Amino acid sequence: MRLKRLFTLSLCAFVASSAFAAKKPNIVFFFTDDQCYDSVGCYGNPDVKTPNMDKLGAGGVIFDRHYNTTAICMASRANVMTGKLEYKTGCNFSHGPMRKETWAESYPVLLRKAGYRTAFGGKFGFAVVDKDNPKGGENKYENLPMGDFDFWVGGTGQTSYDTKKNKYLAKYADKYPHSSRAYGAAGSEFVRDSVKEGKPFCLSIFFKAPHRPTTPDPKFDDVYADTKFRKLPNYGRKAGEHLAPQHKLGRQYSRFETWGYSVDSSYHAALATYHQQIYGVDYAMGMVMEELKKQGVADNTVVIFSSDNGFFNGSHGLGSKVLPYEEGARVPLIISDPRHTAAGKGRRSKAVTGNIDVAATIVDLAGLSKPRGMDGRSLLPIVHGKKARVRQALPLINVWGPIGAQSFGVVTETHKFVFWPYGEGMDPSEELFDLENDPYELKNVIGDNKRNQSLGMMRRHYDAELRKWQTQAVAYNDYQPYGTVFNRGVKWEAKKEIVPRQFFRIAGK
Repeated sequence: MRLKRLFTLSLCAFVASSAFAAKKPNIVFFFTDDQCYDSVGCYGNPDVKTPNMDKLGAGGVIFDRHYNTTAICMASRANVMTGKLEYKTGCNFSHGPMRKETWAESYPVLLRKAGYRTAFGGKFGFAVVDKDNPKGGENKYENLPMGDFDFWVGGTGQTSYDTKKNKYLAKYADKYPHSSRAYGAAGSEFVRDSVKEGKPFCLSIFFKAPHRPTTPDPKFDDVYADTKFRKLPNYGRKAGEHLAPQHKLGRQYSRFETWGYSVDSSYHAALATYHQQIYGVDYAMGMVMEELKKQGVADNTVVIFSSDNGFFNGSHGLGSKVLPYEEGARVPLIISDPRHTAAGKGRRSKAVTGNIDVAATIVDLAGLSKPRGMDGRSLLPIVHGKKARVRQALPLINVWGPIGAQSFGVVTETHKFVFWPYGEGMDPSEELFDLENDPYELKNVIGDNKRNQSLGMMRRHYDAELRKWQTQAVAYNDYQPYGTVFNRGVKWEAKKEIVPRQFFRIAGK
């Protein structure tokens, strides 16, 4: 009798667990490092091979106007995890780590509390510290919240492409010596284990690729062996002559030459290596997606794919990222929700979306209420065909690197406005781009009187976003002064006294 009762209780627990798992969709979030929007086949590049990314797009929604509100690794990852803008996470290189009270409202923490089995793999990218013990600094990532995940194959700092050099990933090294495929294997293992436990799961894989130093998987050396890559219409120095002079003050300007984009032979070699690394990620994504099918959970798993920032690859005569121009700030975003027919068939969205929306979307998928401080907005209304957009404007933040190259901007479905406050040896600058008719930003129309109405509209959007900064910025890590630095009505002479000195030091001032 006792055995029968125990069996009945176990059966009831299993049924209850299975019913809960069926109600809650599984979530897989693939996140790359330094992948520009023009690096995926379904985004219009005929030279690249991204079969699994393209397959995901064919069965989901492709977002054509997705931006990182801060286009650099550390801050962008904090944005994605919390759904908060940088001045509310307080987190970026040269500023500082994230505090525990902020992390407590991140999507991994919220989902785990709600019964999800959670996993993280790859480059975490920022430290989480106590308020009274702000250890972490610019490049100290030892304070990672591993205990907030059920499965962990993440790493500190930049991590390594060499699987065996990553402490928590090393067990996969013999079969998968390159980390991209190793993350695919680890993600597949997590899927199998989660299905056995009968729990809904949330898997986040933050690949190192295609971040430098360039180390592609030799397994794919033949993929781009003979490819001659196209150049976008805004390629080269001439396509940057109309931009604000401040854009030349960061390392992006010199890297056009030092990273080999200025010469045809080295340009094609650089692009081949870059895209070979992305091909490795695509392969790893395919490993996990195939495992979802094998385990019979693909139909109840929402897959999200994006990147932490873009990459210039020679556009406007630039290399690297950070700056708010399209190739630096805009990245791919694909969301595939197989539970809804409206979310499939390769539908495209021109809505302006941001990295802060990822957390809000994941929380919504889990059926949870969004925390009050979260800036992001769920994209499910767009994915499910109920709305065309979720916002009018999105801020673009750049407060890393030399003060001369720092900026604040705002982007809408039709225009982009950027303000560069630096004014030593030059005047502070404004830029206005008509993205609807000039998607490659080949002309700054700030001085065109015919654009006064558009300029007025964009300045109003800008000022509204700045007011949010002024009232909501954290009181630590040097974010409050920027409420004045980015005020268009205050002269540079009055601003430079409050700029944190480390930004002058970086600039060699």
